[in-house]
Amino acid sequence: MKSSTQKAPGSRQFYQNSLRANGERAAPLGQWRLVLVFCLLPAAFCLLNCGKRRPPLPPIERVQQRTELLSGAQRGNQVILSWPAPPRNAPDESVQSIRRIDVYRLAEKPRAPLGLTEEEFAARSTLIGSVTYDQIKRGSDVLTYTDTLELAGEPARLRYAIRYVNASGQRAAFSNFLLLEPAARVAEAPTMIATGKEISEGAITISWQPPAANIDGSTPVNLLGYNVYRVGESESEDGQAPINGSLVSGTQYVDKNFKFGESYRYVVRSVSLGTEGAQVESLNSNSISVSPRDVFPPSAPTSITVAAAPGRLSLFFPGNPEADIAGYNIYRSTDPNLPKDQWRKLNAALFTQTSFQDEKVESGKRYYYYLTAVDQVGNVSAPSDVVSETVP
Repeated sequence: MKSSTQKAPGSRQFYQNSLRANGERAAPLGQWRLVLVFCLLPAAFCLLNCGKRRPPLPPIERVQQRTELLSGAQRGNQVILSWPAPPRNAPDESVQSIRRIDVYRLAEKPRAPLGLTEEEFAARSTLIGSVTYDQIKRGSDVLTYTDTLELAGEPARLRYAIRYVNASGQRAAFSNFLLLEPAARVAEAPTMIATGKEISEGAITISWQPPAANIDGSTPVNLLGYNVYRVGESESEDGQAPINGSLVSGTQYVDKNFKFGESYRYVVRSVSLGTEGAQVESLNSNSISVSPRDVFPPSAPTSITVAAAPGRLSLFFPGNPEADIAGYNIYRSTDPNLPKDQWRKLNAALFTQTSFQDEKVESGKRYYYYLTAVDQVGNVSAPSDVVSETVP
């Protein structure tokens, strides 16, 4: 039978008696309550804060991410690299303030494996130059770097990449890899010739001499044709498209798409057959500047007819074919032998219609007329043929 003093399992006295039987000392009840509070505090804190919004943490600044738009092409003995300029809106102290852009090159055998990790490229490539902070600030939306090559020895495939560097010297990841295999037999640039007869009324004609050799001194010249570039005097031909729709086979180009009053600068590049059938341009020729001015008078009006009616003579004529016609002057005389500069001009301002009524006439008299056409810059045509009619 159980003793009357034995406590039921689960009671505090039972717990203490059990500890005494095992030789252990029971902790005071207050200590156990304190332990329980500390155990429950994290859960309670989590429940109280569940669903609350906290202010966002500031983003961790990193060096500007790499560009994936590095591109380029061979031109003569140079490789012209280009890529979009990085944003320039970060403060100077920010790690995103790009202070220079390093350019790397790796020469490989033409049939080397295409796959290459960034670590392998970093270990094997050469830093060939940099775009400075001043160049970045002065640059446009597209930055360029020119790598001049020594095209001699065994053929090679070149692999390029760039990486941004901030003011602390931290480097971003490498850009995409640009691979190209430069050709050595590329035609030299042509030589422009100033003839003094470049400008005519409807065209600008430029001329040049063909190259005598390739850039490595070899002949015959590796020549497919020419590309012609035209830019404004303050512009660069870099990034521009040639104005010829297809390769020019001769040594002359007629530019009909121009405007009088503008100034243009022309350069020409030879085009050669490169590796794997690609077209490779030469360096620029010397340039020639042309400033076409409209000093060309329009043609004289033609096919003028006169219709007579009581108290009136009416002139009819077709409009001139030139697109820049501003109007016409109409002259009259009763003496066909009078010098034309002494005939009376009937219009105070340029006449812009193609029919004219002369009502200041006398019945029975014969009147003689001629017209001149005037363009928008004031060039005046030769006189038209003289027409006449008698007033009824």
